[in-house]
Amino acid sequence: MTKYLTSEETKGSNIGLVPHTDKGTISFICDNGVQGLQLLSKTGNWVDINIPPNGFVVVVGDILQAWSNGRLEAATHRVVAKDEERFVFIFFAVPREGLIIKGPSELVDNENYPKRYRLFNYDEYVNYHHSIGSQEAPMGKFAGI
Repeated sequence: MTKYLTSEETKGSNIGLVPHTDKGTISFICDNGVQGLQLLSKTGNWVDINIPPNGFVVVVGDILQAWSNGRLEAATHRVVAKDEERFVFIFFAVPREGLIIKGPSELVDNENYPKRYRLFNYDEYVNYHHSIGSQEAPMGKFAGI
């Protein structure tokens, strides 16, 4: 369960959570009816994602992007602060400690999907992400070919 800051608590900023990609495999998000999730579109615009009542949103993370050889893209997203408290339940699926991430050969195609990522240790990726101190998607810099 996560509680995001209200617009009053962010003291002038409307950002409740900075733009980022999830470092795990996949995330399932449901909220208390207070919207605020935004996704960065391919055109560079922020798009409101309205989670339906009794529904949830599925967000692809960095690891699924690497495992799928880029066929699935990690979604850059953020949370915009609202006047009401926003609570969300998030289920993060993450690899077990020490797991080697390697996309299956069936997802590599020299014509349309050449190999985009080297195999890597999940823990090393998380450590790299923390060491660069950035929320930006570092998967390409870390494991890109």
